[in-house]
Amino acid sequence: MKNITEVSIFVLRGFTDNTELQILLFFFFPPIYLFTLLGNLGMVVLVAGDSRLHNPMYYFLSVLSSLDACFSTIITPKMLVDFVSEKKVIALSGCAIQMFLAVTCGTTECFLLAAMAYDRYVAIHHPLLYSVIMCPRVCVALIMASFVGGIMNSTVHTVATCSLSFCGSNDIQHFFCDIPPLLAISCTDTHLNQLLLFVFVSSIEAVTSLIVLLSYGYILLAMLKMPSAAGRRKVFSTCGSHLTGVSVYYGTVLFMYVRPSSAYALEHDMFVSFYTIVIPMLNPIIYSLRNKDVKEALTKLCRKHLWEHLHWKEVSGLDQCIGDFLAGSVHKCVVLHTMASEIAWQSPLCFPQHTMGTWNNTNVSFFILMGLTDSGDIQVVLSLLFLLIYLITVLGNLGMIVIICLDHQLHTPMYFFLTHLSFLDLCYSNVITPKTLANLLTSSKSISFVGCFTQMFFFVLLVATECFLLSSMAYDRYIAICNPLHYSVIMSPRLCRALLTGSYMVGLMDSLVNNLWVSRLHFCNSNVIHHFFCDTSPILILSCSDTYSTEMMIMFLAGSTFIISLILICVSYVSILSMILKINSTSGKHKAFSTCASHLMGVTVFYGSMIFTYLKPKKSYSLGKDQVASVFYTIVIPMLNPLIYSLRNKEVKNAFIRVLQKKDSFRRLK
Repeated sequence: MKNITEVSIFVLRGFTDNTELQILLFFFFPPIYLFTLLGNLGMVVLVAGDSRLHNPMYYFLSVLSSLDACFSTIITPKMLVDFVSEKKVIALSGCAIQMFLAVTCGTTECFLLAAMAYDRYVAIHHPLLYSVIMCPRVCVALIMASFVGGIMNSTVHTVATCSLSFCGSNDIQHFFCDIPPLLAISCTDTHLNQLLLFVFVSSIEAVTSLIVLLSYGYILLAMLKMPSAAGRRKVFSTCGSHLTGVSVYYGTVLFMYVRPSSAYALEHDMFVSFYTIVIPMLNPIIYSLRNKDVKEALTKLCRKHLWEHLHWKEVSGLDQCIGDFLAGSVHKCVVLHTMASEIAWQSPLCFPQHTMGTWNNTNVSFFILMGLTDSGDIQVVLSLLFLLIYLITVLGNLGMIVIICLDHQLHTPMYFFLTHLSFLDLCYSNVITPKTLANLLTSSKSISFVGCFTQMFFFVLLVATECFLLSSMAYDRYIAICNPLHYSVIMSPRLCRALLTGSYMVGLMDSLVNNLWVSRLHFCNSNVIHHFFCDTSPILILSCSDTYSTEMMIMFLAGSTFIISLILICVSYVSILSMILKINSTSGKHKAFSTCASHLMGVTVFYGSMIFTYLKPKKSYSLGKDQVASVFYTIVIPMLNPLIYSLRNKEVKNAFIRVLQKKDSFRRLK
């Protein structure tokens, strides 16, 4: 019988083996990547900063820019590293994660382009009803549906591809982990995977293309009915850029994926795969930089930063704001400042909120995050403190991920879960802290309706995922201590990936249900959130409709998530404790307990603060107490986790020393 050895790492062959050409490409791609990041992130900042761009079209554009920035970041940095390194390896788990994220971004963009086409159809075909049809709730629903479709499609393909056996060559003839080149090197039958790929991609492309074609068919009919050539030209100019982007993107995706893997050709497919690098760079130009509104917004932003102090008194109502600010009342200043913006948002051209004296149920288009304090001195101190914590969090968690990836001795289930815990903490901190720092340093503390719900979506997603990831880590410690001889068999890579995928899926479902129930509420009174980020409890307080059913649903979801994951942790640790008590030697007991103490400490701190904040009715919400608890688990815990789990760990310290020694020896060889 032939022995089959499963592949645990892959080699990304990239574009070429020619060293000179690799160096040339290494200098060619960084400017593209930097331009992509600056263009797309600049577009997000511009849309968020200019109230005139707070409409559905630019909301979708800002999300598209965010997707393009993520898409490029998933592919380009790893490709650049491979250009200058001899070992172009990527772990099986790393390959699966890269493929999952790339497919998620790619599929989400397909659905988002269809949503943008529908937005243009409503704007041109039903201009008088545009603000009613494309209300913030519909925009949030379309964006969330796009992400859900992307994640579901990516999950199916990632699980199907990872279930294959790779026992022959581990050379991926590509510059990133994509589905066709992985199918090409599998030593098992890939017929089902090819069929899944063809059916899913064809269905998604067919459905989204049909939506785009129908939308533009109606737009064309509306254009033909216009008597003036100037009107037709203006309508076409708003759609021409989007149509160009759709054609380029859909064409390359169809060519890449809607065909059998036997037709996979390295040269052609890698050339077409430039859509992962070039299209994210072109989109800001195609969609935005040629747009007159964007140019005016950019000019306005520059002038605002240059002349805001000179023209401060010219703004209606800000004389009183200056007096309040000098008197130390930041709260009054912020509320007064946002009233002028709110009046502009209530214009019939954007989101008409009142007609014939009747006020609409949902008239809040943005919220004000009042933060932790109104005192200017305390805000400066908190901004410096949080900035220091944020830098330590980013460096600590990124450093942990890098060390575990570079040291093969740490390629075990325990450190596999620690890597993803560090990744979650990194994302967790990025969702909350940058906005908190910006609010502490600026007078405008506003956040758009879509931005608020997006922040809440990712916050709940990461929290719920971390709960079940902590329970998976407890189960891993239980197997390691109670079944040490079968540890490598039970905690196989497939089971680790399944536990990780399950954690993310539960987090996603919790977050979707939470956002959908909260978005059903009406917000027609105050838009001032007495918190430093968009959390569920302070948002429920602002609602002018009955929140009882929403509270019960969120209570049920949060309670189920915490209780189920906590039961798994408790059962694991009870079994571990009973096993430790059976160990005869004191040193053996100490060693067994030392491997669990850090995790148990982290679980206690995390769950304690979460239960204190969420497992109680809305009426018992207390601003001061809840904000302190929220600061602890949203800002402080992500910083402490590298210390709790890793920096006190002897294996991690030894791995860090080995990485430094390896780097030093490599320099000597040079």
